[in-house]
Amino acid sequence: MVLGTSSGAGKSLMTAALCRVLKRRGETPLPFKGQNMSNNAWVDPGGGEMAYSQALQAWAAGREPECAMNPVLLKPQGDSTSEVIHLGRSVGTCRAEHYYRDWFRPGWAAIRQGLHTLQEQHPEGRLVLEGAGSPVEVNLQARDLTNLRLAQYLRARCLLVADIERGGVFAQIVGTLALLRPVERPLIGGLLINRFRGRRELFDEGRRWLEQHSGIPVLGVMPWLDELFPPEDSLDLLERRGRKRGAELEIAVLKLPSLSNFSDLDPLEAEPTVQLRWVEPGEPLGTPDAVVIPGSKQTLRDLDRLHSSGLGSAVQRFARSGGAVFGVCGGMQMLGRELEDPDGLEGQGPASSSAVAGLGLLPLRTRFGGEKALRHRQSNVHWPVHQPNLSVEGFELHRGHTQALEPCSPLCEDPALGWVADCGDQGGIAAGTYLHGIFDNGPWRRRWLNQLRIRRGLELLSEQQPHHSRQRDALLDRLADAFETHVNLEPLL
Repeated sequence: MVLGTSSGAGKSLMTAALCRVLKRRGETPLPFKGQNMSNNAWVDPGGGEMAYSQALQAWAAGREPECAMNPVLLKPQGDSTSEVIHLGRSVGTCRAEHYYRDWFRPGWAAIRQGLHTLQEQHPEGRLVLEGAGSPVEVNLQARDLTNLRLAQYLRARCLLVADIERGGVFAQIVGTLALLRPVERPLIGGLLINRFRGRRELFDEGRRWLEQHSGIPVLGVMPWLDELFPPEDSLDLLERRGRKRGAELEIAVLKLPSLSNFSDLDPLEAEPTVQLRWVEPGEPLGTPDAVVIPGSKQTLRDLDRLHSSGLGSAVQRFARSGGAVFGVCGGMQMLGRELEDPDGLEGQGPASSSAVAGLGLLPLRTRFGGEKALRHRQSNVHWPVHQPNLSVEGFELHRGHTQALEPCSPLCEDPALGWVADCGDQGGIAAGTYLHGIFDNGPWRRRWLNQLRIRRGLELLSEQQPHHSRQRDALLDRLADAFETHVNLEPLL
């Protein structure tokens, strides 16, 4: 089990690295996080929801993601309320103050079922567990579902990760160890210092001090990694504000209050000629080459924030003056004319039959209701350039049904996956799709970027691009290379 002295210490990536290293050694690593809180989700081949970070760890392990790897997923909706996902399926919503009273036993049962499923299907496998936050939040320890309760249950050997970049690494580690109960202390088999900058020999004295005062070996000092990896939560977007040398296009991405599935933007972030600029409501839109509106866990609330802040009007003016706007899932719904929520699923107060006005850039009406769409999809594309047999793949993860109110060009052969419309008379265009992961598709992504480059008179990029999963796999290999170089796993294994 990989534990951390705090949230953001690097547990997710260290777990991914461990999975890739074990795979290289001929083992069958099985990533597992009993409970995760994230709106960055993935849909497994069986239509089950899980956290994207566990999907990433599954790919690191050379496995297909499956929701048993993350049996409890909490998706924040605002107002201290979260949607509760058990074993890939939504089972209700809960307020924070009632969660452990109402959901502790069902959550523990889901975790045990997820473990049973993985171990039954892969009896030769080695579980690689990720903790959550800090394992010693004293006000939560008795109700902890996914840290030391699980470690004790499985008698796991634990690696404690601390982020030296934050400062106070000695206090992080010593304080965490001091708050462990006597029965828990023997579970900690090693310490790992993460995100170290500079010459590692400068930390030799600190390493010796930690080992003498804790009696636990420091198994490694991981360097600061310059690679960009998929973030675990939206706070990590703050680390992505550096300017790229050689960037020729600027794409403004709306940083919605209830932003979800922002891993959709990773392939654009990885494009060397593209600079992403995250824009919050209240900030100026500027003059980007394109605007992307990503997914949202609370579409109507985020739409209301766009309207009230003036950012929605700025996007409308941008499109009608010749700009390009693209929406994914909730972002596409916001681009439509009308959104209806008769059952109050979007948390906007009492259910109402009246429609809410969208941004009006696509002639669409969305009505929330019915079962959540959770499925992988593949379809040939008609836009930006129609070419027979050019297809895109991804997954749907949304509630609601969207229909065109007037003739509208389909983005794909399957007309329910996306739409395209002209905006004004100055060459503006709006498009959107329900397909999460559309930018992962290399040839389609490059065609979309080339459409923007033509507007700027820039040289076209090669469209012979592999799926983003190839680049992601190379990044995971480099992460594992660094892990093997700087961490001694033998005491744990």
